[in-house]
Amino acid sequence: MGKTLFEKIWEAHVVQVVPDGPTQLYIDRLYAHEVTSPQAFDTLRDKGIKVFRPDHVVAMPDHNTPSDQQEVINDPVGRKQVETLAKNCAEFGIKHFAMGTKDNGIIHVVGPEKALSLPGMTIVCGDSHTSTHGAVGALAMGIGTSEVAEVLASQCILQGKPKSMRINIEGELQNGVTAKDIALYIMAQMTTSGATGYVVEYAGSTIRNLSMEGRLTLSNLSIEMGSRAGIIAPDETTFNYLKGREYAPKGADWDKAVAYWKTLQTDSDAVFDKEVTYRAEDIKPRITFGTNPGAGIAIDETVPTFDGLSEAEKTQLKAQLDYMQFEPGQKLEGTPVDYCFLGACTNGRIEDFRAFASVVKGKKKSANVVAWLVPGSWLVRQQIIDEGIDKVLEEAGFELRLPSCSSCLAMNPDKVPAGKLSISTSNRNFVGRQGPGARTVLASPLVVAASAITGVITDPRKI
Repeated sequence: MGKTLFEKIWEAHVVQVVPDGPTQLYIDRLYAHEVTSPQAFDTLRDKGIKVFRPDHVVAMPDHNTPSDQQEVINDPVGRKQVETLAKNCAEFGIKHFAMGTKDNGIIHVVGPEKALSLPGMTIVCGDSHTSTHGAVGALAMGIGTSEVAEVLASQCILQGKPKSMRINIEGELQNGVTAKDIALYIMAQMTTSGATGYVVEYAGSTIRNLSMEGRLTLSNLSIEMGSRAGIIAPDETTFNYLKGREYAPKGADWDKAVAYWKTLQTDSDAVFDKEVTYRAEDIKPRITFGTNPGAGIAIDETVPTFDGLSEAEKTQLKAQLDYMQFEPGQKLEGTPVDYCFLGACTNGRIEDFRAFASVVKGKKKSANVVAWLVPGSWLVRQQIIDEGIDKVLEEAGFELRLPSCSSCLAMNPDKVPAGKLSISTSNRNFVGRQGPGARTVLASPLVVAASAITGVITDPRKI
């Protein structure tokens, strides 16, 4: 029987299998940021252990980083976390991309764009959206703080082997539909727990036609349906994206690497534990109405009603709608928005800013909207400037901010006030995610751009 891409990478990294227990898996790359790593370093320090392979570890602050200025972090907790990361990296000899430097940004944006994440790798980070890196054909998983310590000490991790799932998307996307919409559509179909315990491989003609940025967005959101990781087989799109980047193999090493990467395909006779197929033509621009990423609808649909729901489902839906201040059966298109956010490890890449600019060019931002446009890295920010996108944004009344996780989560100054409605390209719309009492509608860069111009939730196809 043939093997899936996941199985090929997994088996190539098995050190040993504990009888009736987990697998000891070798890890090629550990990413560390300021929030989940301090306790891990303390564990090593308490036990007198050095980092086993510091050259396989890369660290940078991102969650607490301000997007308006980066001279100082005013929040004492956030400032201490960032300072502690720098001290730990210096003490243990780890590559550290400090706040405000050209190498810094959101860790899940910087890793792929510097080719620190490569096909066939095993990659971990103490952050759930580590699944992003699976877009290059790597097995990338979020882990807990104690597991970060494991990897720092041994370059290995103990893991139970997940099941495998393939999600096929076939056909051609409609105008105005993006990878973000694909992800929101899948989550609505499968629910936020529909892939729990699986590594998901995305396949099909639609996926093969996605850009690398689109694939990164899709893989980023894998965790939001409960999966352990999301992965996409590497192909010419992958190779073209990685070639010439800072940490990519060079010369003969590149040719050798590509020859290996081309073997990282699921065999034709491989069997998945579960397989589903969706049609691209069924996907429209999407928005969320509730407080989890799976609670979504097409932008021209209405909020679900209580009809046909069990009592438990009614209670759950009512709680979500009460928090969001929406009504059953309400049409959300045309609803006034207070904040618009473009960025995050989901949609903070150059393609996302190109898309946003394509909508707002020649128009003006609504005076009623506060807009935060935050690149995912300093490299993305420089690309925006080099391509003149910053001028398009400025003429439309927008300000280009500094790289940061920003309004994806309420750990830095970019917090949405209580009761205000934000339409956001980020990955989570949980209660209080963008600020205590904040209400979040998730959407693509095109939908957010259209809404920023009109001041209401707007279908980008209509402008």
